[in-house]
Amino acid sequence: MPYFVYILKSESSGASYAGHTADLEKRIMEHNNGKNLSTRKKGPWKIVHSEKFETRLAAARREQYFKSIAGRLEMKAKGIL
Repeated sequence: MPYFVYILKSESSGASYAGHTADLEKRIMEHNNGKNLSTRKKGPWKIVHSEKFETRLAAARREQYFKSIAGRLEMKAKGIL
């Protein structure tokens, strides 16, 4: 089963959010429908970046990288954030 790492950006506040999931489409709908406490009041959200991985562990590690200073700087340099 593939896993995805994704970065969302709020269309209203400009905030960003990184996460990982096995069902990308469903997870984004959950963010936009207020089912995640971290993103509930900042939506609507649009996906700005995603990557596919073979294992959950690999996806979780990449998510943690995106949440690090180095990962955020990389995403800003690429114009994603």
